[in-house]
Amino acid sequence: MAEKLNYIDLFAGASGMSEGFIREGFEAVAHIEMNSEACQTIKTRAAYHYLKSQKNLDLYYQYIKGETSQDVFFNAIPSQILDSVINIEINDDTISGIFEKIKKSGKKIDLIIGGPPCQAYSLLGRHQEDIENDPRNKLYIQYGRFLNEFKPKAFVFENVPGMLSANKGQHFKNLKAYFRRIGYEVYHDTLNAADYGVVQARKRIIIVGWKKEKDFGFPEFEKIVKQYTVNDAFADLPKLKPGEGFKKTDYTQSKNEYLQKFELRNGVDFVTQHISRPHNTRDLAIYKTAIQKWNKGKERLKYPDLPDELKTHKNETSFTDRYKVVDGLGVAHTVVAHIAKDGHYYIHPDETQCRSISVREAARLQSFPDDFYFEGSRSAAFKQIGNAVPPLMANAIAKKMKELLCQKK
Repeated sequence: MAEKLNYIDLFAGASGMSEGFIREGFEAVAHIEMNSEACQTIKTRAAYHYLKSQKNLDLYYQYIKGETSQDVFFNAIPSQILDSVINIEINDDTISGIFEKIKKSGKKIDLIIGGPPCQAYSLLGRHQEDIENDPRNKLYIQYGRFLNEFKPKAFVFENVPGMLSANKGQHFKNLKAYFRRIGYEVYHDTLNAADYGVVQARKRIIIVGWKKEKDFGFPEFEKIVKQYTVNDAFADLPKLKPGEGFKKTDYTQSKNEYLQKFELRNGVDFVTQHISRPHNTRDLAIYKTAIQKWNKGKERLKYPDLPDELKTHKNETSFTDRYKVVDGLGVAHTVVAHIAKDGHYYIHPDETQCRSISVREAARLQSFPDDFYFEGSRSAAFKQIGNAVPPLMANAIAKKMKELLCQKK
């Protein structure tokens, strides 16, 4: 049996990136994440992978159905697996303690993955002068300290395209120079998640670094030729009214090609967290108009076009596309963490449902499998999903990285 490749996941979020690497046989030595609800999600998923290896997934299914308590569930999992999830902010004060925890595993680190919080570079409402002063834009230095400490063969760093232009491009130049100084050759490209089976247009910068003595350049990740749609991803989920939802429910039809090929429905006969948020009558009237406009002629609703009785403010020049319907016949626009605040930007394309998308629908747009369970409130789940790396895109990266890393042995 081939030796497993070990990795650390920094700024792990809900572990979407890890999910793609675990599917390729990589082994997580540590996940480091500051958000406590995301850490609970990672622990639950780590427990899933352990129970799967023990051929005891019934316990996991009982837990996500609500048939057994979290205490009973976690008590069945070895402590070293749960303890590998480190709920802490990475900073100058905490980093040495994190190093010590990771070293206790006694495992060699082959790879480091992850990307610092990307809000500092997001194009959504961040001013250039804010970016220069935002402490989050220096988190790549903390990332580099992990490279210095554990000296992995390679790293994969993910972030939003805005990173390239922050501070007129100087920030990215500094980042590359820093990683090269540590001893890594650095390459980057912009990937679109839609090229890897994700039914979402989501562009991300992927930075790959190799130890200088063994340099493979920027890998060629295998793309999916056939284009699937949002309707393919949503096809078997029960219809919901606004505010309606199922902690657990049955599918309405058998797997279609998309759900089977990419294993979004991966062996269970039920689906969890298909829960939608409630909306007031005014929003529902706006949603109906937005859906009709989109489905009739692919036309976006603009705020100034609303009848006066549906308007709540006089500003008709900024953020006019506040209401956006997900394209059922194509791929969705980018899912972001703001989905936790309101659903206006993610309206379901089916007029008979007239609501924003559910937690499970958002998870499917991000390519999370249906047995992936998000801990915390509905808003916390939405935020974790919006911030995540799509597992299918991560899996495409993991496949190629595994191939190249194994060549190096």
